[in-house]
Amino acid sequence: MDEAVNGKSVQDQSGNGVGLRPDDELTWHRVHPVSPLVRGWVAVAAVIFIFGRNSLENVFSGHWDGNPGSLAQTAGAPVLVIAAVVAAAVVVFGSAFFLSWRFTRYQVTDEHVHINSGVVFRQQRRARIDRVQAIDVVQPLLARVFGLAELKFEVADGGKSAMKLSFLKLPEAQRLRAAILARASGVAGDPESPGEVHEAPETHVLALKPGRIIAAAIFSSTTIFALCVVAAAVVAVVWSGEPAILVAGVPIFIGIGASYWKSITGDFNFRVALSPDGVRLHYGMLETRAQTIPPGRVQAVGISQGPVWRPLGWYRVHINVAGYGADSSNGGSRSVLLPVGTLDEVMAVLGLVFPDPGVDNPFAVFAAGLQGPGSAEGFVHSPRSARWIDPLAWRHNAFRATETALLCRHGVIFRNLQVVPHEHTQSLGLRQGPLMAALGLVDFELHSTAGPVRPLVHHLSVENGQRLFAEQAARAATARRIHRREKWLAPDDDPAPVAEPAGSPDPMLEHAEPAHPVAERAEPPQEHPHDLPPQEQNRGD
Repeated sequence: MDEAVNGKSVQDQSGNGVGLRPDDELTWHRVHPVSPLVRGWVAVAAVIFIFGRNSLENVFSGHWDGNPGSLAQTAGAPVLVIAAVVAAAVVVFGSAFFLSWRFTRYQVTDEHVHINSGVVFRQQRRARIDRVQAIDVVQPLLARVFGLAELKFEVADGGKSAMKLSFLKLPEAQRLRAAILARASGVAGDPESPGEVHEAPETHVLALKPGRIIAAAIFSSTTIFALCVVAAAVVAVVWSGEPAILVAGVPIFIGIGASYWKSITGDFNFRVALSPDGVRLHYGMLETRAQTIPPGRVQAVGISQGPVWRPLGWYRVHINVAGYGADSSNGGSRSVLLPVGTLDEVMAVLGLVFPDPGVDNPFAVFAAGLQGPGSAEGFVHSPRSARWIDPLAWRHNAFRATETALLCRHGVIFRNLQVVPHEHTQSLGLRQGPLMAALGLVDFELHSTAGPVRPLVHHLSVENGQRLFAEQAARAATARRIHRREKWLAPDDDPAPVAEPAGSPDPMLEHAEPAHPVAERAEPPQEHPHDLPPQEQNRGD
């Protein structure tokens, strides 16, 4: 049923109002009424724990003689006072979360998602649907008990304006996600039932077994750190002769155990699927997440392998998405395309976000990029003069340009391969210090959006660095002009973006010939809509 909010029509969570039929300016929706409980139970539990801890300590430490009167004093305060404080805190927190729910409403139109929130300080937020970079359906543990989910979607501003709807019924969150993605893709609705939207079907690609996830956590840097801590503790005990010194390491081992637990539960049940809406990632044990990355939103891909994983043939795949930014939440798990996988699995997921590698033999080219060293498959590595400052990795530091992307390889102990589509090149840079200038070397950097992937090539010759600088500038400028339209499922008769005239000046090409290789930069000719800062995203809305 509908209810009035500030004189406007609001549809409840049982309605079918969220679909391909856009909301008008009078139609608003609310999140689920149980949301205050799901959001506020942690604060209430913390208050109860803080004020009830001393009483429990008295009971378990033996200071309580069984007389109820002796337990009525906790930290010098009567138990009734403590109970009153706890009750007041519950009322205050409960009222705050209730008011937050009462004043939160959202609206989905053809072009925007609007979220109004706040009690004292009101906030009105609007995101353009065609700028949505990724959209997640998240279910924390308590939300799963109530069948609720949080809908979180990102726009292209480095992760600073993630918009959340906490919480909706899971089917409602899925319908809303489908509606937003349908409008972002430009899909044509059914004229006979314009208000109906269906979840895009998924095609299974791969799934990681629990044993793989557990083994990846064990064979990780956390284990190396744990072994170092154990060795240091043994040396300290032997040297001091005091076994009690091990007590000081208890917090460290608790932290190590928590790190293992977070790694295993975060990546548990990791599955990759492909749908018309983009790449779907499902993962999590206690808190589950269904992550959707639409086509063309991945700005860069990074593939890495540490020395512990090398005998096992395992790799890790990260991505840069404009809306994620540095992605410090959840240990950066949202920027992980594949937490652990073989070379075949890496190539499978790479093909989902990078379907056209631009070479006839992609497996051989990417294998050479991951494993090195040398100039196999067209890679150009550092000159022999680089041995003086990089004796181990000079033949591993290399690059290869395909018709659609630039591949950057570096590292010998920790191997890294970065792949950046030409159209997502943000800017270029060449750096050279005094020692590198004396050896005729230069570092090449390709700047992507903020994220875990930072493409670079160490210690190229000045000639190769300048040539790569100029050629990559030209490739990026050309790819920007011919890049496909944003609405990936729009009908063929929709007008495509107008390309720049062939003779128009291009700022990137104007700087393609650097006068000196030190700290040179080149900027792309026109910012991609996904890469605009927040003030540019909202201009003209």
